[in-house]
Amino acid sequence: MTDNDTCEGMDTHRIKNYLPHRYPFLLVDRVVACRPGESIEAVKNVTANEPFFQGHFPQRAVMPGVLILEALAQACGLLAFRTREMQPDEEQPDDSKLFYLVGIDKAKFKRPVEPGDQLRLAARFNRNMRGIWMFAVEARVDGAVAVSAEIRCTMREV
Repeated sequence: MTDNDTCEGMDTHRIKNYLPHRYPFLLVDRVVACRPGESIEAVKNVTANEPFFQGHFPQRAVMPGVLILEALAQACGLLAFRTREMQPDEEQPDDSKLFYLVGIDKAKFKRPVEPGDQLRLAARFNRNMRGIWMFAVEARVDGAVAVSAEIRCTMREV
């Protein structure tokens, strides 16, 4: 695999070329490591000015678990798009195609995520069976697992 086959250092501007999400719902700030067909590691910087912190919870701000899972799903989408790009015989994604979240299994929440934390989002590609892409995912803060799960997604026309 050459350097061109990876997506390390993908910043928000490049991420927006692959994901349709925009503020406040783009939850991946940077890709720090990526091996198409294998794995991805990305970062979400959790800041005190995130809109959900006003109501979750005012007395002690905690990032909603569902948004951590969404950030992990977005990382899976990036890995799936980059993996398809490396396969010349596959129909290439374009603006008319999206990866949709179709399932989450075995989700476990181990610790709260608070303002100032940096979420390290890791996804490992397991397999693609009949158009359903399957991933094992973890979100870590300071090396400790905050959330783990299995995520499934599929590509569809917009």
